Amino acid sequence: MDMSDRKSIEEKLKANNYKLTPQRRAIIETLIEHKGRFISAEELYTKTLRRHAQTDFSTVYRNLEILDNLEIIHKTNIKNGAAIYELICHNSHHHHIICKECGKTEIIDACPIEELIKTIETKEFTLTDHKFELYGYCSKCCKKP
Repeated sequence: MDMSDRKSIEEKLKANNYKLTPQRRAIIETLIEHKGRFISAEELYTKTLRRHAQTDFSTVYRNLEILDNLEIIHKTNIKNGAAIYELICHNSHHHHIICKECGKTEIIDACPIEELIKTIETKEFTLTDHKFELYGYCSKCCKKP
């Protein structure tokens, strides 16, 4: 587990008056374990239970909302509006391709909109962040009838 990620997340929570409950700690540890990959709320719940058995699904969901609002995680909607979540990697700028059928996610290390960013910055506008996601179907889902 990346201790610097954990420490910075804990500091951000405390700065926003959120306590570090055992359930919240288990959720954060699970997210750090899946750093660089998206995870569904259901999968996060299942994996968090292994760390703290007294966690219920509503606790996981409430914490996902808090972490998203604090910009600790990134939320993306996939097939049928289902949400998946990823811990924001502040030291690793990347984007994603996401399968609309199964939710498989791959990281794109290159930023395909760097030229657009340069143009925007000439417009006396300071860009602070951006998200770039491409949706389609992975090779496994393309082969389904």
